[in-house]
Amino acid sequence: MSKGIIGFDNDKYLKMQSEHIRERIHSFGGKLYLEFGGKLYDDYHASRVLPGFKPDSKLQMLLQLKDEAEIVIVINAGDIEKNKVRGDLGITYDVDVIRLYNVFTKIGLYVSSVVLTQYEGQRSADAFQKRLESLGVKVYHHYPISGYPSNLQLIMSDEGYGKNDYIETTRRLVVITAPGPGSGKMATCLSQLYHENKRGIDAGYAKFETFPIWNLPLRHPVNLAYEAATSDLNDVNMIDPYHLDAYGVTTVNYNRDVEIFPVLNAMFERILGESPYKSPTDMGVNMAGNCIVDDEAVCEAAREEIIRRYYVALCGRKKGYVSDDEIYKLELLMNQAGVTTSDRAAVAPALAREAETGAPAAAMELPDGTILTGKTSNLLGAVSALLLNALKHFGGIDDEVLLMSPEVIEPIQDLKINHLGSSNPRLHTDETLIALSICATTDANAKKAMEQLEKLRGCEVHSTVILSAVDERTFKRLGVNLTCEPKFS
Repeated sequence: MSKGIIGFDNDKYLKMQSEHIRERIHSFGGKLYLEFGGKLYDDYHASRVLPGFKPDSKLQMLLQLKDEAEIVIVINAGDIEKNKVRGDLGITYDVDVIRLYNVFTKIGLYVSSVVLTQYEGQRSADAFQKRLESLGVKVYHHYPISGYPSNLQLIMSDEGYGKNDYIETTRRLVVITAPGPGSGKMATCLSQLYHENKRGIDAGYAKFETFPIWNLPLRHPVNLAYEAATSDLNDVNMIDPYHLDAYGVTTVNYNRDVEIFPVLNAMFERILGESPYKSPTDMGVNMAGNCIVDDEAVCEAAREEIIRRYYVALCGRKKGYVSDDEIYKLELLMNQAGVTTSDRAAVAPALAREAETGAPAAAMELPDGTILTGKTSNLLGAVSALLLNALKHFGGIDDEVLLMSPEVIEPIQDLKINHLGSSNPRLHTDETLIALSICATTDANAKKAMEQLEKLRGCEVHSTVILSAVDERTFKRLGVNLTCEPKFS
């Protein structure tokens, strides 16, 4: 099947999801704390495995509720202290909180406050609080609770949730989000329920997680791709036993929610008098599974994602930060999905080009299935050559046309080697694009090539060597899905 086929109805999703959240708000008497798992703003994993899902779909969905919603961003004070980094963006969690705050407010969503969880007077957390307050953001503190989450007696007391700051909220829907896992979103929601209940205010809790998709089969490729994406967290998809027992219906959840459910149930009973939920699946509000319009398209996209995750892990092991156990888990997931690395169409042509030239090479699969290759030269690295070849292809420019003359490239090489201390004279992808943009001011073909950049989004690239961080970032910004053989140049 050719790529580029839409498998997910984004418009239906926005409408259905916002309506379902409104229903859940109403069911709790008019106030809902909604824990937002995963990425609220730039969910590229979802857009890869559900073709048609926009990376900002969840944000657009919230915009449909913006007059009813406020956002509370949660960050673990210990993560600030440790300078914890968000892997996909390469920025620390505290920097990401500022980024998220700016993104949300710029598009018209109301961010009411930031909560520092696990707060123990960390100096870096105090410094971050001052920075937030200088922006006019309210900051609250939540504290460690000994024996959490098992010690219900302490948790449900003035020395437990009662010790936490009460977050002042004004709207019906309070979205609790965070820069990454382990930030304390669920505990923040439950702490608020405790405080609201003490004040005689009716409020409820629900969870928004896109994956695993509860109404797809356990071993559906989309759910397997979620396991691949979280292989470092040891998350495992499983049948929700509580839902099966309560309703006789098979649904999918993941191990952490299933394991914590008895504790959550007990907390709900203590706070609300009775639990509103019979299963972890009941807690969720995700409608994504109802918006898949082409199952084979999403299956193919998910299988591709599993292979990509495997290559990323292989390179991570080569760099020394991924364990063998994680590799074994991904190999098992590939086996369950019925795929091997040879199913990635760009792999074999890249390896063949390397064997032919005796130097690093790369290949790109276009949305229509066309394969292009790039080889290493004295002037350009293989992926830079590939990038230019792709822009020529999309622009209908003859392969023999030079988009950049050596007279343009050589001064850049001189700068790199003789002034900036680089040992590699070949142009990286970012340097190639800058040089091309300069040429575009005087050369019609270069200008035409630059106009094709948007067409690279969604293309698949495989390199026969591990690329530099600069090249990886460039491909990510262009929306190109990159994998590399686990070997250094």
